[in-house]
Amino acid sequence: MIDVTKLNLEKNRRIILISDIHGSLDLFKKLLNKVDYTTDDYLFINGDLCEKGDNSLGVIHYVRQLSSKSERVFVTKGNCDILHRYVFEGHEAILDYMKDGRKSILNEMLEVNDQALDDFHDINDLANYYYKNFKEEIDWLDSLPTAYETEQSIIIHAGLNETLEQTDEKAALTTSSFYEKGHSEQKIVIVGHWPVSNYRINDISSNNPLIDYDKRIIAIDGGNKIKRDGQLNALIIEDDHFSYRFVDSLPYQSYIQRDYTPTQPIKGTVSYPHFEVSIIKEEENFTLCKNISLNIKQWIKNEYLKDRNRDKAKTNEVSTTILSVNANEKVCILDHSCEGYTLIKKENGEVGWVPKSCI
Repeated sequence: MIDVTKLNLEKNRRIILISDIHGSLDLFKKLLNKVDYTTDDYLFINGDLCEKGDNSLGVIHYVRQLSSKSERVFVTKGNCDILHRYVFEGHEAILDYMKDGRKSILNEMLEVNDQALDDFHDINDLANYYYKNFKEEIDWLDSLPTAYETEQSIIIHAGLNETLEQTDEKAALTTSSFYEKGHSEQKIVIVGHWPVSNYRINDISSNNPLIDYDKRIIAIDGGNKIKRDGQLNALIIEDDHFSYRFVDSLPYQSYIQRDYTPTQPIKGTVSYPHFEVSIIKEEENFTLCKNISLNIKQWIKNEYLKDRNRDKAKTNEVSTTILSVNANEKVCILDHSCEGYTLIKKENGEVGWVPKSCI
């Protein structure tokens, strides 16, 4: 049985939920400022404080400061918060992970004392270093509960095995595509871990939280540090009403020159790991493809089709949405290099293509 902490929350207080900060301390502070967080609020941080960003240690220290200032701050552990276990358990593969150059708290802990991986004789030597110099941070991460349960919801990093009682730690921290699998609990389950854009294969592409009352699931991982158009989301619950705000690191420096509405609604996203397609019909700017693993049709920008072999091709993460825009809208340009259309992100979080003449 996983470590579940049950909470009785006061009805008159706002609840703010954030997940998958991934070492982005400045972005996290920016988001707290944007939602006007105060110690009167409940603040839940639903795992993955660490990895992929450049300041995982800073996030840990800042979250611990927040916890010391308010008894209404609650933190769960995520899969990226327990990578030190691989070192302490002697798994040699973690050394290759560190050498790959990915930003990791394990490397940050070395850099603090001007150490490098090659300075250690073996993985046991490395484990001793971590234990000697960062025992406090490691013990704190290990002490975090796996889930919180309130009267209305279950807050857990990745997902459940049908019910909370049936869920082990592996499922709690690493379940992929939880929204597509569902659960049998009567409460709303709030998760991060799996970027929300992965679920929007047939919807307008965005990283905004996915709120589904029928499935009793809210997914809030905005793909921060994972998606090029990713963001850090905050889910806000106030008077039983759900809303959200987000921040990202993108420069919104361009403006729409004229109104535009596509002649036909084209929506969707190509997302991990569904990158193999068969070509149905190629047009001037977009190609109608059948996504092989999803068995759906998607209009993919021609330049994003690679490794063509007859009627087969591969693509990568990209919006297949053509957006409606209004004159004077402020947007971020994600890709201006393609023929005819520009890939943008709107201030409301929508990501898609518009004719270049609109920019």
